[in-house]
Amino acid sequence: MTAGTTSRADAIDAVAVTLLPRASRLTRLLLRAGDRALSRTEAGLLSTLLDGPRRITELAETEALAQPTVTQLVDRLQGRGLVARERSATDGRVVLVSLSAEGREQLQVARAQYRALLRDTVQELSDEELNQLAAASETLGRLVETLQARGGVA
Repeated sequence: MTAGTTSRADAIDAVAVTLLPRASRLTRLLLRAGDRALSRTEAGLLSTLLDGPRRITELAETEALAQPTVTQLVDRLQGRGLVARERSATDGRVVLVSLSAEGREQLQVARAQYRALLRDTVQELSDEELNQLAAASETLGRLVETLQARGGVA
């Protein structure tokens, strides 16, 4: 909000309308610029698995994808050696998907590529814009925490 020009309600509406599409576009642009070893969806699923093994149903909920879509995605990732399936030690009926060492490495490479591009691009911002973006990143982190506390998924 600039002093006196935007009401709080207008600022809330602007964020509600623009934040997600812009963040999504930024993510697509950054991931597209890399070597494309991982799609955005694949990178998202592998990132989720950094927190530990998950059921297909959990992955579907977390990634906001249909369960059959996640099953196919996991099949492809397993075929490439990026994830592994294993039975739960506590319930043999449950199959858990976990990140393999190769999956972790490919995810790290993809992240290093997009972080380098982002650093290069951010360097072109003015000091004021950079400070604003840093503050916005902190605020975005708090927004994520708030949504997770309300029952959103990781």
